[in-house]
Amino acid sequence: MSTASVTSRPGVVLADLLPASRTKDIALVLGGAALTGLAAQIAVPVPGSPVPVSGQTFAALLVGTALGARRGFLSLALYAVAGMAGVPWFAQATSGYGMPSFGYILGMLLAATVVGALARRGADRSVLRTAGAMVAGSLIIYAVGVPYLALATSMTLPQAVAAGLTPFLIGDALKAALAMGALPAAWKLIDRRG
Repeated sequence: MSTASVTSRPGVVLADLLPASRTKDIALVLGGAALTGLAAQIAVPVPGSPVPVSGQTFAALLVGTALGARRGFLSLALYAVAGMAGVPWFAQATSGYGMPSFGYILGMLLAATVVGALARRGADRSVLRTAGAMVAGSLIIYAVGVPYLALATSMTLPQAVAAGLTPFLIGDALKAALAMGALPAAWKLIDRRG
């Protein structure tokens, strides 16, 4: 089957364009977890917040979108479990599950799954649909991360929103803009080569 016919078929994500094999799936899951761990090291502390701005949310959404729901979930599950077991690849080279920002990691696991499912429905093919998928993924991350932050730090919910959501909105908009350009562009490039 030619690449052009594959890209026009519904239910295909970028990772599906590689030859199918169990070894490929394992490598993609490991690579997705490693990419998220590396991106997490791009972290900037936010004054007044125990949560830094990091690249891990962008990586988690990108992994889910490029790999699809199942492989995206497995990648982020591996990332979370390895980090809980002591691999220092959460933001700022931390690990464990007792930190106030761990809820965001759980949210990323769910978000990667949802954006992966949306990508299978073509949400990564155009700028507007990619924007919708990234917004949905970000909302999921915050829906889990902010309440977890409130519980872990004894903050009120408004305090947790002020410390764990508001300072990150501009950065999330920039990350979404990157994805909005990169993912549809990748599909257009593949279509041209097909």
